[in-house]
Amino acid sequence: MEQLTRVDNYKGSLQKPIGSGFTATSTTTDVIKGIDLTGKTAIVTGGYAGIGLETVKTFASAGATVIVPARDITKAAKSLKGVQNVTIETMDLMNPDSIDAFAEKFLQTGSALHILVNNAGIMWVPLQRDTRGYESQLATNHLGHFQLTARLWPALKRADRARVINVSSFGHQMAPFNFEDPNFERRPYETLAGYGQSKTATNLFTVELDHRAKEFGVRAFSLHPGSVNGTDLGRVAPMALFQQLGTHDADGNLFPDVARKLKTIPQGAATTVWCATSPQLNELGGVYCENADVAELDEGTIDHQYDDPSTLRGVKPYSVDADQAKQLWALSENLTGVRFLTN
Repeated sequence: MEQLTRVDNYKGSLQKPIGSGFTATSTTTDVIKGIDLTGKTAIVTGGYAGIGLETVKTFASAGATVIVPARDITKAAKSLKGVQNVTIETMDLMNPDSIDAFAEKFLQTGSALHILVNNAGIMWVPLQRDTRGYESQLATNHLGHFQLTARLWPALKRADRARVINVSSFGHQMAPFNFEDPNFERRPYETLAGYGQSKTATNLFTVELDHRAKEFGVRAFSLHPGSVNGTDLGRVAPMALFQQLGTHDADGNLFPDVARKLKTIPQGAATTVWCATSPQLNELGGVYCENADVAELDEGTIDHQYDDPSTLRGVKPYSVDADQAKQLWALSENLTGVRFLTN
């Protein structure tokens, strides 16, 4: 077991299902069964909608103290009303100063951070930029979380066996990371490519974070929640994109056959909760997971059909590549101005 902890997931060397006993239909109730989080502290970004909200409720019900940083405090308070052991704080992933302020406030409490779930995200939005000029999907889905994780590092280290969970997506298969022009300054903007590279970045960040952090007792995991019904993630995406993918008809209605194959929110959050709490992962890290198990490496052998979400699985080799993981780390430090685990 001790030897296994020294193995990295570079090039997807660990991307093999471990036979967790769970499936695509497993729920948060299934994966949290028998796990006590009393005395543990968790932070969940985007923890007031969709699978993030379900994640928060599951952690809290298992005894954890949960902090939810939110851009929309009013919406967060309404969504989390009545949920015990939860505190809401202000933070906007598109605003570097607010990330620093949130992290500093948490660090001043002296608390250890046992679970950090980088869950918040945006998808298929029109071209938008933050105050630094960075494309919004990259800024929100990766750079903001990179900065947050870096700022919270002292608290993660203090926890002894902390986990960082980066919610990725099968959407990483839409695009590798474009190191030549990550912010679409010299190429035409394509929202699918922007989303895809932001999720590829999530996977590469996970691989390199685990490589650097495991000696301090911190492990990292990324995951695909599955195709989940009832979230508002794609709320601003043009209907034409969904029609192009074959999930909606000409009138914008979700095909009934597709709807029946989508996950419920408790099923969609199950992999997040499993990655954050399962003892099955105590000696593993840096892997991309799906359906509450480690995903297989997709080397072009999986037939993907967007009208059948069960086929949307596997992790692309480019998103677990060692050289690209190191290159992305350096780029992320440069773009955020945050030095992180450089020794």
